[in-house]
Amino acid sequence: MNPLQPDYISLYQSGELKLRAERLWLRLASCDICPRECGVDRLRGKTGYCHSGWQPIVASVCDHHGEEPVLSGRRGSGTIFFGNCNLRCCYCQNHQISQNWKGQQANQTDCHTLARHMLHLQDDLGCHNINFVSPSHFVPQIVKALLEAIPMGLEIPLVYNTNGYDSLKTLKELDGVIDIYLPDLKYASDAYAYRFSRAREYVSHSRNAIREMYRQVGELVVDGDGTARKGLIVRHLILPNGIAGSRESLAWLAREVSPKVAVSLMSQYHPMHRAYKYDLLSRPIGISAYEEALEAMREAGLEEGWAQELASHRVFLPDFERREHPFGLEV
Repeated sequence: MNPLQPDYISLYQSGELKLRAERLWLRLASCDICPRECGVDRLRGKTGYCHSGWQPIVASVCDHHGEEPVLSGRRGSGTIFFGNCNLRCCYCQNHQISQNWKGQQANQTDCHTLARHMLHLQDDLGCHNINFVSPSHFVPQIVKALLEAIPMGLEIPLVYNTNGYDSLKTLKELDGVIDIYLPDLKYASDAYAYRFSRAREYVSHSRNAIREMYRQVGELVVDGDGTARKGLIVRHLILPNGIAGSRESLAWLAREVSPKVAVSLMSQYHPMHRAYKYDLLSRPIGISAYEEALEAMREAGLEEGWAQELASHRVFLPDFERREHPFGLEV
């Protein structure tokens, strides 16, 4: 057996992946895929908080060279950006696709096409991995598409790039399917989480999700080229005015998960979408907030990972109206 072969291939060969796909698909009839548990029948086209039915919504497919170095490598991370979201972050940089559900109806597709996108990223663009961005509300569709993609030759790692508002029941169906978990750890305060992202009990849901992700994949493992093959990378976006609760969140991560977890400390916050309506969020972070977050990471004993440069907020802004590549040619 090839030690670099992703576990999802053996799950497919044993028939276990098919069973999981069937269980997940049935749950769409009274949807409980994410923590909101709206209970709507998505199989009949009903929609809940995420405004999404049974068809996957793919807003963009591209080779992304601006992700963490272990994901982008030399050939890029094969990103599949899903439309819509189970959060309502007022500052979302992807708001063109995450918060415009009426516009995203034009991007509805099917699981076969989703599978073809995966093969395009692997075979035509040569990407190191398949990076599912905002996948929480489309897990059944992803697993169903894998049933087609694997026999067509899919064999690179799968990245679950999530806002962290995930269901434990759903994540357990992904054990052995996902190679690399890339969750956000957005807040240490439920009050801020609800005010700015409309997420109830975000802190407990995200922390429980991260614990489960770590149980499944452990610490980051890279190959001889330094490219990620498996493991957990936790993203923490520094927000203005201490809204992210960086010190508390990072201390929790080191204490309750592992001080060896890879952390991606992100300084790219830029006031987008409706952030201008909130004084606390109306400007980029300053040098003091940046240095405080770096110090919090050091105090927690988190030594694995990366910290963006302070000027990153001017660099990593996508524009999904650019159909060829949302990040332009410069990345």
